[in-house]
Amino acid sequence: MNNFAIKKVKARWVLDSRSTPTVEAEVHSGKGSGRAMVPSGASTGTHEALEMRDGTKEFHGKGVRNAVDNVNKKIAEHLEGIDSRNQEQVDRKMIELDGTDNKSKLGANAILAVSMANARCASSGLRKELFEYLAGMNKDDAKVLPVPMMNIINGGMHAGNGLAMQEFMILPSGMKNFSEALKAGAEIYHSLKGYLKEKHGKGAINVGDEGGFAPPISDTRQALGAIMKAIEISGYSSNEIKLGLDAAASSFFKEGLYHIDGKKISPEDMASFYGKLCEEYPIASIEDPMHEEDFDGFRKVTEAIGRKIQILGDDVFVTNVKRLSRGIEMKAANALLLKLNQVGTITEALDAFRMARKAGWNVAISHRSGETEDSFIADLAVGWNAGQIKTGAPARGERTAKYNQLLRIEEMLGKKALFGDTKL
Repeated sequence: MNNFAIKKVKARWVLDSRSTPTVEAEVHSGKGSGRAMVPSGASTGTHEALEMRDGTKEFHGKGVRNAVDNVNKKIAEHLEGIDSRNQEQVDRKMIELDGTDNKSKLGANAILAVSMANARCASSGLRKELFEYLAGMNKDDAKVLPVPMMNIINGGMHAGNGLAMQEFMILPSGMKNFSEALKAGAEIYHSLKGYLKEKHGKGAINVGDEGGFAPPISDTRQALGAIMKAIEISGYSSNEIKLGLDAAASSFFKEGLYHIDGKKISPEDMASFYGKLCEEYPIASIEDPMHEEDFDGFRKVTEAIGRKIQILGDDVFVTNVKRLSRGIEMKAANALLLKLNQVGTITEALDAFRMARKAGWNVAISHRSGETEDSFIADLAVGWNAGQIKTGAPARGERTAKYNQLLRIEEMLGKKALFGDTKL
């Protein structure tokens, strides 16, 4: 008798950070059990795996009862008896059961909830920490605490202000360890809050989806300048704290032009715009600088500034090995933003991770704007030694849950713990 064999799989709906339903799944074996919740994006790539929604009056069309039913009535019976320690077999069985390219039959939210819950079930049965179990999947030794990419000013689809770019981040990559990096991030966040309140009034410190402030400004340089002021007020230098941008350029690309800072900019001029920003500010990373279908535009930006900074692909690759392979061949970026729910299983995400690493690319493990209190990606970032994690501002429980788990992991690893991505 195999005590690690899956005995029970069940799901329910729960609420995410936007008060929208999402799927929570549980997997039980004779040795352990695991539970997991899936996040949801606002700014989503066209080619992401399908997040199944009911489309009925309930929850304004955002209900997930069908996805939950797919776990309870279709997935569960097919996984019973499979060894929970065989993550790939569990994931491949669900992929086969769905049978579509984008998981539209069962829903990526249904499949991913079970995939994540199974990883927890297996680690529980093995009496291992989740990050240790995930390291074993990648045949690696978990030891690298990631640089946190903290979104402290929100724009684009994450806020109601006039900023075209979606995220303005700080990357405390020059600190000596993760806990010091987190402390610096929190201090800068509070300094920025005081500065924005003084400069723009109380309304400036309202927060967006990811916990960053959403001040009433509409100019890219104004946002970057405010962050630089907060870094200075907090007593840090540009050697310790770098800046990052998530342009999410697809969201402000209309009729062949980029609509930003009150101007309409051609793709060629947009690439020059990024170059100038990098000369003026200590920017270490730019995500999705061009429209998600403009692989050639990505290539040109990477060619122009990729030797100096990280060009991170999110909507363009959607953690999909086919699109990532094309991007690697074209040299369309030099880093992958990895999101589990873009692809739908841990196994497929690991395939993308390994492909990016083999090409010599950086990898950042990422949350979504609609998050939960589940801290899975914190363990994933350490387990796979990704070196970077993007999980929002150091505020709001669904964001701090990940940061606090990383503090615990750093403590567990002790002297063995390393920090950061040396390429940043």
